[in-house]
Amino acid sequence: MLKSPELPDCIYKAQPVLISPARPTPNHRLYLSNLDDQKFLRFSIKYLYLFTKSLHTAALRGSLARALVEFYPLAGRLRRCVGGDDRKLEVECNGEGAVFAEAEMDLRCEEFVEFVGKPNRALMRKLLYRVEAADFLDIPPLIIQVTNLRDGGTILCTAISHCICDGIGSSQFLHAWAHIHQSSSSPNLPIPPFHSRHVLEPRCPTQVTSAHPGFTKNTPPANDVFHFLQSQPLVTSSVTFSPSQILHLKRQCYPQLKCTAFEALASHTWRSWVRSLGLKPSFQVKLLFSMNIRDKVRPEMPQGYYGNGFVLACAESKVKDLVSANVRHGVISVQHAKSVISDEYVRSVIDLLDDESVVTDLSSSLVISQWSKLGLEDLDFGGGKALHMGPLYSDIYCLFVPVTGALDAVRVLVSMPRSVVEKFEFYMADFDGVVENGDAKNQYEVDSLKMVSV
Repeated sequence: MLKSPELPDCIYKAQPVLISPARPTPNHRLYLSNLDDQKFLRFSIKYLYLFTKSLHTAALRGSLARALVEFYPLAGRLRRCVGGDDRKLEVECNGEGAVFAEAEMDLRCEEFVEFVGKPNRALMRKLLYRVEAADFLDIPPLIIQVTNLRDGGTILCTAISHCICDGIGSSQFLHAWAHIHQSSSSPNLPIPPFHSRHVLEPRCPTQVTSAHPGFTKNTPPANDVFHFLQSQPLVTSSVTFSPSQILHLKRQCYPQLKCTAFEALASHTWRSWVRSLGLKPSFQVKLLFSMNIRDKVRPEMPQGYYGNGFVLACAESKVKDLVSANVRHGVISVQHAKSVISDEYVRSVIDLLDDESVVTDLSSSLVISQWSKLGLEDLDFGGGKALHMGPLYSDIYCLFVPVTGALDAVRVLVSMPRSVVEKFEFYMADFDGVVENGDAKNQYEVDSLKMVSV
């Protein structure tokens, strides 16, 4: 069996530098909301872009310095609160700077495309400078690496602290940087950033008025789905859905039920994930997915709010109900989860998270993060849009990623145990499910005896 080719090593000709804001910025501590400060979000969102044309690194450094004047918290450092609850985080806005690394790689653009079909940690190790840190708080909120290829192409990788930005906010920052990069003067940004997070402060006293099945205070059992997945060698599954294929999924709900592309694809992915793991029919499973709350709260959040402006909606189902019907059952569950998100529900989540013992319930959950509607693929520093855009790597969470050059197509990325990834991809390709295939339910019951029983 031929060994797969390996990505060449990056060659760093100089040490990374810290890029500070181009002029003095406010020096203060920025409050982070309970949505920002979730332990679930204490990581960096890592994007990978492949541009066919060279990006001049000196110009990128200059435009980044100007962009950090506007988004100055990204040039600061995460710290524990002083003079209060030291379990909470805040941003020390001190202008210390973002990490900027430059490297070279002996590879052409067309060769690199072969490596990014299924992201993995090996890409991260080679394409994003690793800051050695004993604690998450010691990692700068913004790390950037520009890797020049031998044919003039450029790989741009960014790591943006999820405690400071959500997907919408990180896209807002990247587009602001690109906008400033193409302007010789100090331009007015189309959407200026709104820094304050006090609009999402908890109430006093706190009032948890809704049920929140996506959270728990209990320690999950050692044999739950999450621990099973973490204990296995994981490989990334990548399945691309064309607009016509998504429409086919949506048509399974008509005429009794109308649904969005996300609802149909999320339901289908959840169902395929459950079927491939072979869970017991009586087992309760959850689908957690991000819901933008910027227009849900009252009054609406200010334009330009780039902090975490989402909550996780939670759909629930017994395994037998999810796998014994077509995509419709899952769609109904997803729609119900969306329907309960209101201003009061969001305030209740914020108040719930004031309890430090509350954590996201990952024990039996698939978590979906949608990148396909954020405009990430439209990023342009002046030489044209990227040939490829995606995550630097995909971990246990599922990502819906845009497909460059294919409007409304979606690439679904999820890491699965090597032992079941082929089965997962088979079910993802099975658009009609068990409604059109009378033997599928029986086959699932046979499979569930062979796979993990939780």
